[in-house]
Amino acid sequence: MEKNLFKFKKFTIWGKLSIIFLCLVIFIGLFAPYISPYAHNAPSGKSLEAPSRNHLFGTDDLGIDLLSQIFYGARLSLIIGFSTSLLAGLGGALLGVISGYYGGIVDKLIMRLADTMLALPNLPMMILLGAFFGPSIKNIVLVLVLFSWTGPARIIRSKVISIKKESYIVMSRSYGASFFHLFKTHFLPEIMPILAISIIRITSRAIVAEAGLSFLGLGDPTSKSWGLIINHGINFKGIYFTEYWKWWVMAPLLSTMILILAISYISRDLERILNEKL
Repeated sequence: MEKNLFKFKKFTIWGKLSIIFLCLVIFIGLFAPYISPYAHNAPSGKSLEAPSRNHLFGTDDLGIDLLSQIFYGARLSLIIGFSTSLLAGLGGALLGVISGYYGGIVDKLIMRLADTMLALPNLPMMILLGAFFGPSIKNIVLVLVLFSWTGPARIIRSKVISIKKESYIVMSRSYGASFFHLFKTHFLPEIMPILAISIIRITSRAIVAEAGLSFLGLGDPTSKSWGLIINHGINFKGIYFTEYWKWWVMAPLLSTMILILAISYISRDLERILNEKL
């Protein structure tokens, strides 16, 4: 891959701002225990305090600081998003390369499995599996990976089919090059741009899916996520007949929306930059 492939100056102004914001969220997630003003799981003020100097985002019904919950929620969202995207992206890429390279019955089996996963309604199946396996971070990641690997696999399969007929690939195979040698030397540099974009896109979808599952009460109750904060706020009796929703619901909702928007801008700019490679 070229050294200037990911040069910051090639991004648009919105892409640059999105990268800065994503780096800020990653910093907050990594250092949440040190920069949070209060504990994220213990009362630190009065119940349902409005935003003030002591509690910038106010408190919930238990008096727990919402800004601290947002900081810890950023950590969980990023862990689930990046874990899902890496597992689904790398797993889908490997299956796509195997399918495109070997063809025949192997290709048919992998692609029929991908078609089956694409035919299933994602959200209802994720809700069903999330309820079946139980609410935990590991189970959420596994469920999300199960429905996220098909996209990279199909795209990379098409790419491998198109390049495996190139003369340098044919010559390498004739000299006895193994699949792993071809994968490392020839296939990986060609599919890396596609894989990078796929991973970024899966990250945003995983964050949205986790927030949705947590909002429905299927997230890990022992971990604070933005979706779980929204779920607690929505389930508070008479939330919309008071002013509480302005800080209790809107803070995690806007955090999720801005993060997804930032990742979308990064994905769009990255696709434009890598267009020559694609």
